[in-house]
Amino acid sequence: MEYVKLNNGIKMPILGFGVYQIPASDTKKCVLDALKVGYRMIDTAQSYFNEREVGEAIRESKIPREEIFVTSKVWIDNYGYEKCRESVLKSLDKMGLDYIDLMLLHQPFADYYGAYRALEDLYEEGKIKAIGVSNFYPDRLTDICLFGRKIIPAVNQVETNPLNAQVEAQKNMEKYGVHIEAWAPFGEGRNGMFDNTTLVNIGKKYNKSAAQVILRWLIQRGVIVVCKSPHIDRMEQNFNVFDFKLSDEDMEEIKKLDSNDSLFFNHQDPNMVEWFDSLIKERREMED
Repeated sequence: MEYVKLNNGIKMPILGFGVYQIPASDTKKCVLDALKVGYRMIDTAQSYFNEREVGEAIRESKIPREEIFVTSKVWIDNYGYEKCRESVLKSLDKMGLDYIDLMLLHQPFADYYGAYRALEDLYEEGKIKAIGVSNFYPDRLTDICLFGRKIIPAVNQVETNPLNAQVEAQKNMEKYGVHIEAWAPFGEGRNGMFDNTTLVNIGKKYNKSAAQVILRWLIQRGVIVVCKSPHIDRMEQNFNVFDFKLSDEDMEEIKKLDSNDSLFFNHQDPNMVEWFDSLIKERREMED
């Protein structure tokens, strides 16, 4: 495993296992399998409704707590200072942990200023080892770096894959000492990513799959990556990306695939903001 050093000196694995869209009933087994394969970073969120099962797997694994890097995210409905603070303490209780390694604000809406201040205080109290944001576009990230904080975010987790490479966004993050982290590194297979001719042909040179090429490309860019599969054989394949290195020419060929556009949604589209509002109401009813 390779590690990156965050802006507060904390070491974070550059490759992790995510549990987005994994049902709570399957989460414990999947996390245990991932830990068995060798993953040491687990990424969950309040809105995934499986924090409890992540915690159960961590305890059942018997791996020393300090060897596992746990990330979770505060959902929009828990923004504002008091609600954010209460929700993080609830996440800790659900997972049965004394601290969370990295806590992110999940979306760039509502009172993220108040929520971020709550994360800062929890960080200073030792409940969180590092704090950051997710889905913050360069303007929002710059806003919170300059005006909304005492502590610069350690991480910004954004959609990053060969078709949406986030090159300029990464430069902006690096300007402020924020580390980029990728969600949807495979774009959920959209636009034929696993069959992309460039990625497949590069993979043949190294006897690797298109998925492994994507992960290696991100890692060589210094991008922290979260990937997911409920199948242990695929977990193993995704983990097996530290035994080869893409050439500069390969890196440039993959860079040419960038459309500079999301495969999913635009957070700056008013219709999507309205969609998130409906999602808040829907998930409020699901909260236990």
